[in-house]
Order: sequence, then C-alpha cells, then structure tokens
Amino acid sequence: MRAVVQRVKRASVLINGSVHAAIGSGLLVLLGIEDADGVDDIIWLSNKLINLRIFNDKAGVMNISLAECGGDLLLVSQFTLFAATKKGNRPSYIRASKPDIAIPLYELMVKQLERDLGKKVGTGIFGADMQVELLNDGPVTILIDTKLKDL
Repeated sequence: MRAVVQRVKRASVLINGSVHAAIGSGLLVLLGIEDADGVDDIIWLSNKLINLRIFNDKAGVMNISLAECGGDLLLVSQFTLFAATKKGNRPSYIRASKPDIAIPLYELMVKQLERDLGKKVGTGIFGADMQVELLNDGPVTILIDTKLKDL
C-alpha cells in the first residue's frame, strides 16, 4: 500500500458536485492498493497513521499523534499512486489492484482505521470521479509505502 498523508486544517471529497465527506483538522490520506497488499499491510499502516507524531504540541514541535489530538481522518482511494512512468509519457497503472481485489482491502482499511481511531472515518467512493479539496497545514505531506517499512 502507498499512502500520501497530508496534515490538514480541513478537507473534503466532492462527488457529482456535492460534498460526500468532510473533516476539520486531521489527516487526508490518499491510498493506493496493489495485489501484493494484505491484512498485515492494513494493520501496520493504520497503526502508523493513527500514531504518526506530526501535530504540533504547545511548543510548536511536531510531537503529537492524530490519536492524541483527537483529529479526523479522510481516506480516499487513488490508484494513480502506483503509476509507472519509466517508459514514455503515458503512465501505466498495471501495479494498481483491480476493483475485485482493491475494494475489499479498502473497506478493511476503513474498518481498521475506525477501530484504531475510535471514531468514524470519512471516505470517498471507490472508483468514483472525485474532487478533493484541502487546506494543507504546514504544509506537512508524508509518503508511506508498506513495502518499505523495514528500510
């Protein structure tokens, strides 16, 4: 799994011009899924996202996690995170999982995040044409790949 994690003041997902989900202060996570991903990746990534210390403490130092600050989380599927751009100018998405594999893993990720965070997580709709609006806080943007967790 690949995740683009953005600390936000607010974020929302629009589908067909209407707000489908919105959050205040917290994390916007764009999630890419590949066939090699499984439950271990979901558990590890959920724990990492919830406990990543990227929110400011009273001294202005990034030392507080999402769990500690009580922030929200918005999870949006994004197959383009597995774009291969080595050849030519048209990206290949061959590594991105097809819906029959990706949707169940995405749904498990939502459930794991809600369990770990202790509250509802905002989502987009898998495969929908979505517009994502955000106000990045910092800016703070972090890339996480579960296949690189041991590096």
